[in-house]
Amino acid sequence: MPEVTAQGRTFQCEMGENLRHVLLQQGIDLYNSQARLINCHGIGTCGTCAVEIEGEVSEMGWRERGRLSLPPHDPTQNRRLACQVSVLGNVRVTKYDGFWGQSDRPVHTP
Repeated sequence: MPEVTAQGRTFQCEMGENLRHVLLQQGIDLYNSQARLINCHGIGTCGTCAVEIEGEVSEMGWRERGRLSLPPHDPTQNRRLACQVSVLGNVRVTKYDGFWGQSDRPVHTP
């Protein structure tokens, strides 16, 4: 079973499980500020669950690529939408500041 490390904790999940679901089930703060209330609930359109991921995950699809190419996101940043990512191996997740997680200042690190 893959291990996910986020917000100073490490836990296991099923291979192929959705990263957003895993993080929320573990009580990890995935959303900043009012994004906790105002988000797309995992369909990949709002961009507020953007995180930096190190490790084995699914390839980026068209919906995620499209959303991350729009401001305030910057396609040169190494961010992914947790709601569009399947965990394929051990991963480390870093969440950044800003409503959309677009800042360069980490909120929590692995």
